[in-house]
Parts: sequence; C-alpha cells; structure tokens
Amino acid sequence: MKAEKFIDQYLKNYQNYKDYWNYEDGCVLLGAKQLYEATGEEKYFSFIENYVKNYVEEDGTINNYQTGKFSIDSINCSKILFFLYDKTGEEKYRRAINFTMNQLRAHPRCKCGNFIHKQLYPGQIWLDGLYMAQPFYMEYETKYGKKEHYNDIISQFENVQKFMFNDKKGLCYHAFDEEKTQFWADKETGCSSNFWLRSMGWYLMALVDVMDNMSIEIYEQYRKLQDIFKAVLKGLLQYQDKESRLFYQVIDRSDAKGNYLETSGSAMAAYAVLKACRMGILLKEKYVPAGMEIVESLINNKLKEEEGVLHLTGICHVAGLGPETNPARDGSVAYYLSEKVVSDDAKGVGPFMMAYGQYLLMKKEM
Repeated sequence: MKAEKFIDQYLKNYQNYKDYWNYEDGCVLLGAKQLYEATGEEKYFSFIENYVKNYVEEDGTINNYQTGKFSIDSINCSKILFFLYDKTGEEKYRRAINFTMNQLRAHPRCKCGNFIHKQLYPGQIWLDGLYMAQPFYMEYETKYGKKEHYNDIISQFENVQKFMFNDKKGLCYHAFDEEKTQFWADKETGCSSNFWLRSMGWYLMALVDVMDNMSIEIYEQYRKLQDIFKAVLKGLLQYQDKESRLFYQVIDRSDAKGNYLETSGSAMAAYAVLKACRMGILLKEKYVPAGMEIVESLINNKLKEEEGVLHLTGICHVAGLGPETNPARDGSVAYYLSEKVVSDDAKGVGPFMMAYGQYLLMKKEM
C-alpha cells in the first residue's frame, strides 16, 4: 500500500533530526512503536533499537540530553524507553527511565503547578508540553511510582482547561503566560490570541496517551480526563473541513487568506480519535468512521509522489511564541500562516505513523 511504501522509504533513509535527545526523533520512534504493535514486523523494532543504542549508556545516562535547558520537549523521546525495557529486559533502559524522571522532578514549575515549557519561557504553559511530559510521567507513576502523583498530573490538565480553554470556541489557546506580561499574551487572560492546529493535536494525544498509561481503577481521575478529552475533541470536530475531512492550520479561520489544511495536526487528531475508540472512551459506531476517513484523506491527498519517491506534504515546519528577541512570533493569524510549509518533517511523519498504526489496529478489530 501507498502508506507502507512511504514509511519504508522514510525509515530506510532516516537521519536524526538533531544531534541531541529531542522530541522530533521521539515522534518517529513512537510512530515506529505503534506500527510494530499493529504489525509485529521486526523492522520497526530494529529501527527503534538502532536509534536508542547510540544514546543510552549502561548506567542509564542519556548522551546529549540537554539537562541544563529544562526543556519539557526533551522528555518526549524517553517515552520509548518503557517499550524497550518491557521488550528486552535490559536494565540500562530502566536506569534511563530513572535518569529522565529525575530530570522531570527537577523541572521548574509555574505558580499554578504546571511544568514550565522551558527555561527560556518561565511561567508559560504551552499545549505542546502536556504531550511531551505527561504520558511519560503517568507511565512512570503507574509502573514504578505507586500512583502517588496522579493528582499532580490530572491537575495540570485541569489548569489548561481553566486558563486556556475557550468555551465559546470549544478550543484551547496555544499558550498561557501566568504573569500576563509577554507581548503575545492577552493582558486579562494571559492567553495567546489564536488556535493552532498542531498544539491542539499535541493536547488530544496527551490526553489519550495519559489515559492509556493510567490505572482505570482510579475511576474518578480517569473520568475527569475523559470529560476533558471529549470536550476538546467536540470543539475541534466542528471545524473539520467537510470535503477533505482534514483541519486548518489556524483551526477556526478557514476564511483567512493563505490558511491551509495542515497534515501533522490532522494526523494527531486521527490518532487520538481512533485510539480513544479502541480504548472505549468514544463510541465506535459514531467516531471510527471519522478517524478512518482522516487517515485515508491524508494518504490520498497529502502523500505525493515525485520521481518515484513518496513525500508527506503540507506540514507546518515550526510555530511558537516569542521570546522578546523574536517579535514576529506574536500568535497572530498572519504569523501562523507565515511559517514554512514543508514535506517529510518528523513532526508530521511521526504522528502520521502513529495514526496509521491505530488505523491498522482498528481494521483488525472491525
């Protein structure tokens, strides 16, 4: 199939996104994990193991982990360590999990209790960060931490809903500054001014992955996350493009000149919907078709062949807010539409692989 051909080409020629432990490579590793679980094909496990062996030492130290920057993004790549430890039993992976957890324990926080996005952005919550850290945190707590910090994890999602969720729109703003002093922040709410698709995708994936990693017996807390997930997904789905079934870069501004149907966030939404259906969070009868058609639309509309090579197109290269030295990143519609649109970026391909893995698993269950 077209999707498998693209993924095989992509992984065969993959070059590390950065030379340090980073979230972009983590997305591809997690995509490979999803495909391994869906297919059982050893090539996906081999890809993961070959990547990680260059970073993790026997004592659990992770080479080129940027500890001093306290970027929440760095946690994402360590999620794959649980899978490797379960599959191989090698203690170096367990030690590397502890290495990462010690980093997370030392991570600075906002006054409200949430992890800051990074040392460069004190006092700021970004939706991206919930995905980067919370599923790792929850898996650690469930497996090794006696579930003692479940409340801490749940409260960080509740704070997002409290500070960043717009009831009228049904969407979460990209970021929040608790001091309300950043040039991009509303002086009354502290929120950025628009709704960026990939940030909402990160958030939906964070919610479903945290629920997947937590003990369902802690029902009251599980239900809180369920309710948040359903509210956020309901908000997003009302902006789905009726023809393509994908979503716009600036979610609620399909009318804005230059707005486009963006690949990475659409893939994230598909992943979250299909996984939630498989977990029993959403009604399969109602939502499986929605998730499947997003994946199929990505394959049909965003996978394009050029000189015999398939490329995943329509990916926003990057988007953020500030700092002061970068005033163009002001959270405006014009800003989000000014960022480069690229092909084959890990931030799009990784989620596409995740979504396709869920698609294959759902096909087996139907």
